[in-house]
Amino acid sequence: MMEKIPTQTGARDQLMADLKTVIHDAEAWLRHGSQLTGDELKAAKEKFERTLGAAKEGLVNLEVVEKTKVAARATDEYVKENPWKAVGLGAAVGVVIGMLIARK
Repeated sequence: MMEKIPTQTGARDQLMADLKTVIHDAEAWLRHGSQLTGDELKAAKEKFERTLGAAKEGLVNLEVVEKTKVAARATDEYVKENPWKAVGLGAAVGVVIGMLIARK
């Protein structure tokens, strides 16, 4: 069995914190939005957009990590099931890269 692939430390915790902040800011904005004026409204909107952007970025990073884990598991299983094919493929790729480097 393949060992667990570590993720970025605290990535999930940071994402959850960002999402909670987005929800809190949205609720506050909805409650007090009508009372805010010009600069206050602009500042609240900018803060909300920054927090939302950070949450989106965290979610994208987490999705990339999850997709990488899936690819690593699939590669590991393939290599375990077909070790000689994997060695041959690695050698072929090495030869091609060596020929490309030698051309320059």
